[in-house]
Amino acid sequence: MRCLSIFLIAASLGLLSSAEPFRSPYNIHEKRTCIPQGWSLTRRCNPISSIPLRFALKQKNIEEIGNYLYDMSHPNSPNYGKHWTAGDVARTFAPTDETVGVVRSWLITSGIGEERIALGRAKAWIQVNVTVEEAEELMNTEYNVYTHLSGKVHVACEVYYLPEHVQPHVDFITPSVHFDAKLTRRSSGESASSARGIGRLGFVSDLETAGAVSSIHGLEHCDTSITPICLRTLYDLFYNPVATDKNSFGIVEYTPNTYVQSDLQMFARNFSTDLIGKEPYLVSIDGGYAPTTNGTIELDIESDLDLEYGMSLVTGNQTVTLYQVGDAVNGASMNNFLDAIDGSYCTLDGGDDPLQDIVYPDILPGGYMGPEACGTVEPTYVISTSYSYNEADLGPFYAERQCAEYAKLGLMGITVLYSSGDNGVAGNSDLCLISNHTQSHDGYIFNPTFPGTCPYVTSVGATMVKPNATVFDPEVAMMGRIYSGGGFSNYFGMPEYQKKAVDHYLTKYRPDYPSTIWNSTGMSRGYPDISANGANYVVALDGGFRHISGTSCSSPVIGAILTMINDARLAIGKGPIGFVNPTIYSPEFADAFNDITEGNNPGCGTAGYNATDGWDPLTGLGTPKFPKLLALWLLLP
Repeated sequence: MRCLSIFLIAASLGLLSSAEPFRSPYNIHEKRTCIPQGWSLTRRCNPISSIPLRFALKQKNIEEIGNYLYDMSHPNSPNYGKHWTAGDVARTFAPTDETVGVVRSWLITSGIGEERIALGRAKAWIQVNVTVEEAEELMNTEYNVYTHLSGKVHVACEVYYLPEHVQPHVDFITPSVHFDAKLTRRSSGESASSARGIGRLGFVSDLETAGAVSSIHGLEHCDTSITPICLRTLYDLFYNPVATDKNSFGIVEYTPNTYVQSDLQMFARNFSTDLIGKEPYLVSIDGGYAPTTNGTIELDIESDLDLEYGMSLVTGNQTVTLYQVGDAVNGASMNNFLDAIDGSYCTLDGGDDPLQDIVYPDILPGGYMGPEACGTVEPTYVISTSYSYNEADLGPFYAERQCAEYAKLGLMGITVLYSSGDNGVAGNSDLCLISNHTQSHDGYIFNPTFPGTCPYVTSVGATMVKPNATVFDPEVAMMGRIYSGGGFSNYFGMPEYQKKAVDHYLTKYRPDYPSTIWNSTGMSRGYPDISANGANYVVALDGGFRHISGTSCSSPVIGAILTMINDARLAIGKGPIGFVNPTIYSPEFADAFNDITEGNNPGCGTAGYNATDGWDPLTGLGTPKFPKLLALWLLLP
């Protein structure tokens, strides 16, 4: 569990350095409220030790990124669908020469030799290797060594200061107050991705016999066993792609979580015969691989699920691109994936933190010794990810920097989907917040997940067929062992496209909870945006069939549907749909979703939020009506 770092730019303490009598007063830039659970202060850092200070420079025009994206994504805008190139993005947001100059001059006048200052190609980061003593003088702070219960050590400070004239040009500095550093090796019984705080799927149970599988091929048992035909019928997804050479559906997995080809083929023989002999197109990022033999349920569950259903729903004619990220020793973070698809985001050029994100080559035994993937991977038009952090796992600066990267992908016509979580208003691992911002199983404050709360991604919640109902009856919010994640961000403001829908919810159905346990301001990003079925999926896993439930099921379903819409548009010479949120929230699309009005998402000792008429913070706008969405998007430019 980790503490929230708090940005206190306005808290001027007027601290002056005797070494530079004429520089501007120092203000608090970031401060941490407590030592996170599991960590303890061990000792002061050795003053002659070296640390790589990295300064995230303020990006030019970044405050306008939401407006740029809205302008090309709203169906009534004359600029709808006029997506940018990667060069357009880089030129628009590169930090100004003034920003680079101010930070560089400050470092030089503080005694850092010009030859020690490295500026990234996109001018987004400055790095300088300094001694602890030099860093402490630069930032008026003290660096300590902290030790985790696992034995992992981490270098951090409690608070740091920047000169008043430098502050407007720096987002944040690493290493500093952040305890975002994820465990870089697996603990006993724990996957590398979960050790880095990435949440995955919620619940799995056995589907005991082959006979049980043979009895669920139709629609009679969709309330207890979801199969591809259930999903096709629920959302009327009967479509054969025709522009397959122009399109692909991207699914992201983080090693050591990997799919097994024999499981995919077992599923194909039973439920999707057009996948027999097929496999995803593997794109290896930083040593990512797909094993040919079964691993364990824990390591195969996510990838098997995502690919079996993602590939089935786009049919065997459509390529599915598997982005397998990270080696078997260290795995990877979400920023490692972003590095691969955007060269301007790599180390020294983007949001990475060497103490959090995995750095390659990996010198550990068995590690990937190749170069870090940096802008070497082509992004697909739709990218689905069924992993997430809790917002409180990450400092707000780090989350904001990554969120802006998703906006840049949207500007280039890419749709980014994230599952909303499986613990209702609680975060991954059923953690809630307490008053000092620590996460705890005994917490009582709602704990949003990330990146789903980023206003530039599409967050996907989960529904289910009601017990004893059919696929022709209205679905309800997913309830039982899993509850659809949803709520209101503690980091991100409400985007313009969502304002009318969320205002309607808060006016008519405002929860009767004290403002101390949820973000009740009415000014924050609500999530999820939409939903799809996420209960009782029949999945071939490690040589047998099992039931799996969670919002991890829902995200690839939505991804497949949007990929097919892109196919139809590409076939008639139109562009991809890109960032979909302003479109799906528009009045023109109001009838393109099945409104979910039953269910709730409990957590943190409460009943959570209720499903209501219109948008709500557990199922969003509802589930898709594929034919209506297709017809409406085909009408757009």
